[in-house]
Amino acid sequence: MSQPVLHEHFPDPHRDVYSRTTFGFWIYLLTDFVLFGTLFATYAVLSNSTFGGPGVRDIYDLPYTLFPVIILLVSSLTIGCGAAMAHRKDKKWTIVLFGITFLLGIIFTGMELSDLIGLVNNGCGWQRSAFLSAYFTLVGTHTLHMLFALLWVIVLIFPVIRDGIDNVSLRRLICLKMFWQFLNIIWVFIFSFVYLLGVI
Repeated sequence: MSQPVLHEHFPDPHRDVYSRTTFGFWIYLLTDFVLFGTLFATYAVLSNSTFGGPGVRDIYDLPYTLFPVIILLVSSLTIGCGAAMAHRKDKKWTIVLFGITFLLGIIFTGMELSDLIGLVNNGCGWQRSAFLSAYFTLVGTHTLHMLFALLWVIVLIFPVIRDGIDNVSLRRLICLKMFWQFLNIIWVFIFSFVYLLGVI
């Protein structure tokens, strides 16, 4: 019995390495989603436990927090287009679009870290109250994930620059895209649940 011929743009969902890899990465993302779900639940329980310290409205600047959301939404577009170019084996545009995504991620992460450092410098560190502990844990966990994603971009893009796009680098870039989009979704939840509902 002859083996089916697999087209590189339309992988067989049951047999090829690409599909098994992406399925396995989906499983990982589900475990990460459980982690963030736990942190969101913890924040919901502790959000009013300020113990005389600053509350939600005292530390949030809603117009300012909208800017990082826009940055991440744009990065969702660029990394999605970059993944599409990787599927087409277009080395130049893959590098350009992932590079733009990296720069947007640097801006976003810099703003995120600046906010956390600013709170600490103003005496609103994680040890001040249960509310701030929950906030720093939730946002800090997202920040650590973003730093890992930025490092991942650097690690994956250099082999593409050197050797072009092969099946291995394609799988890795697609997993990176999935991880980045996951972090963008988490930040939209943070913006909606923490910042937006917190000041209404």
